[in-house]
Amino acid sequence: MATRIKGLLFDKDGTLFDFHKTWGVWCGQVIDAMAADDPEVADRLAEVLMFDRAENRFLKQSPVIAGTLGELTDLVSTVFPERDYAGLYEELKHSATGIEMVPAVPLVPLMQDFLARDLKLGIATNDAESAARVHLGRAGIEQDFHYIAGFDSGFGSKPQPGMLLAFADQMGLAPAEVAMVGDTTHDLFSARDAGMIRVAVLTGMADHGDLAPHADVVLRDIGQIPAWLEAG
Repeated sequence: MATRIKGLLFDKDGTLFDFHKTWGVWCGQVIDAMAADDPEVADRLAEVLMFDRAENRFLKQSPVIAGTLGELTDLVSTVFPERDYAGLYEELKHSATGIEMVPAVPLVPLMQDFLARDLKLGIATNDAESAARVHLGRAGIEQDFHYIAGFDSGFGSKPQPGMLLAFADQMGLAPAEVAMVGDTTHDLFSARDAGMIRVAVLTGMADHGDLAPHADVVLRDIGQIPAWLEAG
């Protein structure tokens, strides 16, 4: 790292929180609830969401993994074309906001470590900003972030770089002074286009081979970031 990192910008799902243990469980519950004991409807939902019901896991190519709530609603609405779209969106948003998030690592001490290093901390997620704030609040870390943006915060969604550039601008940092940390190629492509350092973690759906060609470094999880910073 030729430039000293002054800001860390995190994706949320699959990065701060374990994707499988959080969203896999949630999706299985949503499918069961929406299908209302109709196995044909459950199978159709699983098909459009690219979800393995037996394993409670998304398939690697599922568009839900890095998608927005709007994109999720688009998929679900193909199974329920008679449903009011706005109502379906709000139902999914409410369900996602109430989910039990499973941290990838102990988050409170890690955020305190980053703050002690005088780093600016941000969130750039394709989830809704309101849901992100609820999830971070329940994890006891919302107050540690100087910036929280979702797909609906006015800066666009990933893989576009708008959320990332807004963080750098609001924090008074050059993009090259910021590391974007994420678990998908959406995160890495947005970092590339923003001119930021690309840090991949393996707590989402993608594996090392998927992420390494697009990352400056691949870490097991965000708990390895302090050692990585010190090594640089």
